[in-house]
Amino acid sequence: MSPQPLHPATASRLLLDVLIRAGLIVLLALFCFDIFRPFLSLVLWSLILAITLYPLNQRLATRMGNRSGYAAVVLVIIGLACLIGPLSLLGASIAGSVESGVKAFETGQLDIPAPPASVENWPLIGDSLYAVWLHASEDLSWAIHQLMPHLKGWSSIALHQAAGIGAGIVMFVFALIVAGIIMAHGASGHRTALAITSRIFTPARGPQVATLCTATIRAVAQGVVGIAFIQMLLLGIGFVLMGIPLAGVLALIALLLGIIQLPMLILTIPVVIYAFAHFGSSAGTIVFAIWSILAGLADNVLKPLLLGRGVAVPMPVVLIGALGGMISNGIIGLFIGPVILAVGYELFISWVHQPALPADQPRVADEIVPELLPGD
Repeated sequence: MSPQPLHPATASRLLLDVLIRAGLIVLLALFCFDIFRPFLSLVLWSLILAITLYPLNQRLATRMGNRSGYAAVVLVIIGLACLIGPLSLLGASIAGSVESGVKAFETGQLDIPAPPASVENWPLIGDSLYAVWLHASEDLSWAIHQLMPHLKGWSSIALHQAAGIGAGIVMFVFALIVAGIIMAHGASGHRTALAITSRIFTPARGPQVATLCTATIRAVAQGVVGIAFIQMLLLGIGFVLMGIPLAGVLALIALLLGIIQLPMLILTIPVVIYAFAHFGSSAGTIVFAIWSILAGLADNVLKPLLLGRGVAVPMPVVLIGALGGMISNGIIGLFIGPVILAVGYELFISWVHQPALPADQPRVADEIVPELLPGD
């Protein structure tokens, strides 16, 4: 038996009520988002860390008598103890390098030092490398003076990003602490995630979406961003201790190379050549060269240790997420961007390939619309 059609006036009033309620809900959501927006990056980074570290937290909790709270506290303390020192060192190096570089660029004092005479005696590449280096040291100042009027506007952006590095480190500390709180309540958080996805999608589809998001976050965070972050720390510490100029900036370049899955030797080999040219063939330089090359190849060892998790997300998506996240949210966006964009990409692809409903199964809209509009 088909439902009785509503009177046009009644249907119009019901439709107007629905629109007014929807408008009020949208307005409330906009106000809530505006209030929550300053903490958005912190919450996203905390959730990413919590989801990524939760399996480790569970293994540690098992050894501690199923005490997830104590395991989370131990994990956070270990993480802070291992990361605060290197991150502060690299952050100070990046900020100092950017600030001094911008000042030198604005005053026209930025130049490349002339190569040592010993470079010319290197086998195979010595003559050509010496000639290119010498030419750059003589002509780069003229090129900089020509480009300076066009690039001066970027100095304020560079200084702004450098100033955000310290804030990013502080945010990382707070995000790790918040992630520990989330991991301590991991079971209830998992139930909440299932309830949210089941409400947004369907009870059958919700758990699948939650599993897909969790797997994507862990794959990108561990298999891409995590490995690149570890390589950045290893290389950056070596650069700083060796006294390489722009050590923090080079570490940031190493992070970007690791995220976009390019060979780290692109960076380490020129740095090692520079170290031998300026510091000579001392024992410290040899140790630094070995350390840099091994750190650059560490991804071949780290991937199997991280359970061999690959990432099905195309590298352009990860690259765009890294660059866009860094531009919009500073240094912390370099970590958040690839993960969030990868999750969005996987959800979109999953929606595209979702099987269509059977022809005899009514859609939600087909059930709701006749309730509001008059029938034939």
